[in-house]
Amino acid sequence: MDKPILEVIACTAADAIAAERGGAHRLEVVRRLDLGGLTPDAETVREILSSVRISVRVMIRESTNFTVADDAEFGRLCEAARNFEKIGVDGLVLGFVKDGEPDIELTGKIIECAPTLNATFHHAFEVTADKFATIQKLKMLPQIDRVLSHGGMNDPAERCKTLQKYAQAARPEIEVIAGGGIDAEMIRMLRKSSSINEFHTGSAARVGDAVSAEKVAALIECLK
Repeated sequence: MDKPILEVIACTAADAIAAERGGAHRLEVVRRLDLGGLTPDAETVREILSSVRISVRVMIRESTNFTVADDAEFGRLCEAARNFEKIGVDGLVLGFVKDGEPDIELTGKIIECAPTLNATFHHAFEVTADKFATIQKLKMLPQIDRVLSHGGMNDPAERCKTLQKYAQAARPEIEVIAGGGIDAEMIRMLRKSSSINEFHTGSAARVGDAVSAEKVAALIECLK
């Protein structure tokens, strides 16, 4: 079995340092966590990269929608992808949907601007109509190697079952990251009842507005 991974959302270098100190394996860097995460500024990303050694993926998202409003927004997304590749991040986080289906054309055009980077298809996945069809369509984009999902809004046991089904459908091309309301209890349940190996957390790793090394360490214990 692959080594379990804890990915922690970071908005600042202080967040990143605390996450690494607590034992996190990967960061998702965002701006405006209160809006679900938007594209961070390049200077923050540079500061984080110079402050930690763990893997860093960066959000590419200009608005709270899972669509792109116009050519200007599309241009900003492409420019961000190119710039983050030059800066030296390990991957991107993005996702776009059209008429209930993943917008493969748009997503592909943006990640092609950073051809050396892999990418996570984020919670845009949750608004697609057919999750299993979405997984198969995402396999058309070789750079997409992760899909983030909370497994639905049912009780934790049902969510675990759903995430396991997604994981089985996605492999070997794509790994499913369990994320969205993922806390210590959910991590323990998934470790016992599924083959999910990657876990994404935001609020469960925070005290107030900042990442807590102690809370991250407690989540890491759940991976064992």
